[in-house]
Amino acid sequence: MEKAQTPLQDVQANIAKSCAIARREPEDVTLIAVSKMHPAEAIEPLLREGQRHFGENRVQEAQGKWPALREAHPAVQLHLIGQLQSNKAEDAVALFDAIHSLDRPSLVKALAKAMDKRDRRVPCFVQVDVGEEDQKGGCPVAELPALLEQARDADIPVAGLMCIPPFEIEAAPFFAFLDKLARDHGLDGRSMGMSGDYETAVRLGATHVRVGTALFGARPVLK
Repeated sequence: MEKAQTPLQDVQANIAKSCAIARREPEDVTLIAVSKMHPAEAIEPLLREGQRHFGENRVQEAQGKWPALREAHPAVQLHLIGQLQSNKAEDAVALFDAIHSLDRPSLVKALAKAMDKRDRRVPCFVQVDVGEEDQKGGCPVAELPALLEQARDADIPVAGLMCIPPFEIEAAPFFAFLDKLARDHGLDGRSMGMSGDYETAVRLGATHVRVGTALFGARPVLK
C-alpha cells in the first residue's frame, strides 16, 4: 500500500500540477502556510516537514507564539497577511519578513518611519481592492499608481501586489486583473489565492499563495 500523503504534500502536488498547466516552475511559487489561530503544536508538524513560510493575520498573536518557534527554526520566513494598524507598524517591521497588506498613505508613512528606526527594510505587497469591498481593506485601483510612487519614494521595497477576491464569486477574473495590474506597474510579485482557489491563482500567475484550511484543517473556534 502507498503511504498516504500529508496535507502539505497534497498542496505541493496541486501547485506543481497547476504550474505544469501554466508552463511555470513550482519553485516560482511560494507556499505560505496560514497559521493564524493555530497553536504552536499544530505548526510543528509542518516545520518538521520542511515548510518555512508562514502567515499570520495579527501582530499580537504572532508575537505570542513565533519567537520560540523561530528560535528552534531560524530559517522560518514570517508573512503578515492581515490588515495592519499604523500604530503596530514598528512591531510588524521587527517581527515579519514580508507584509502583504500595505494599502494606504498613512501606513506608508508609519512603515517607512519604523523601517528607518529599525534599520530594516521589509518587502511589502500593496493590497488592491479588486472587488471594491471596503471591509477587506485594500487600495482602490484608481489610487494604486500614487500609492506605489509614495512607497518607492519612502524607500519601502515593493515586492508586488496582493488581493482577496470577493467570496462566493469566481475568483479567476480578479486574479487575472491583479496579474495585469502587476505587469502594468512592472512588479514581479502576485500574492493571491487561498485554500479554495490557490490552484486557479497559480495558473494565473500567483507567486505567493496563502493556504490555511487545506493544511491545518478548520481553524479553532474561539470560546
